Amino acid sequence: MLAQLASTLAMTGIIWFVQIVHYPLFSRVGVDHFQLYERENTRVTTWVVAPLMLVELSAALLLCCFPSGVLGFAILVWNLISVAVIWLVTFSVQVPQHTRLSASFDALTHHRLVIGTWLRTALWTGRAWLVLWMVNQLLQDAKIIPGSGEF
Repeated sequence: MLAQLASTLAMTGIIWFVQIVHYPLFSRVGVDHFQLYERENTRVTTWVVAPLMLVELSAALLLCCFPSGVLGFAILVWNLISVAVIWLVTFSVQVPQHTRLSASFDALTHHRLVIGTWLRTALWTGRAWLVLWMVNQLLQDAKIIPGSGEF
């Protein structure tokens, strides 16, 4: 659960940074340097996000394989489905857009990347709330924090 919490919160922070700061600034790189910039950006970004996304997916799978009676299997499946949807959107929409941009800057592709990433931003934000709720439920069950089950 701690791996799920850490990876999800880290990815939520990263996606908000990417959405608000990083992707919008792509248009300021300049056409002459963009191809090299995008290739290097993709390479180094992968080193940051791939391990976190793999930990997030692995943790969601393990939580389903070893369910807690406190959380219920339906919540754990919903948790896993939300990760799967993020992966689907990432690899079917954003990765092809980055591939096009690595050939050359295209304003329309850049615009679609920025607009389309709002879906992933919303999904990771929703996941963060879900995972925080799950942790809250586990802590209440362990009597570590008091509460009525509301978060």
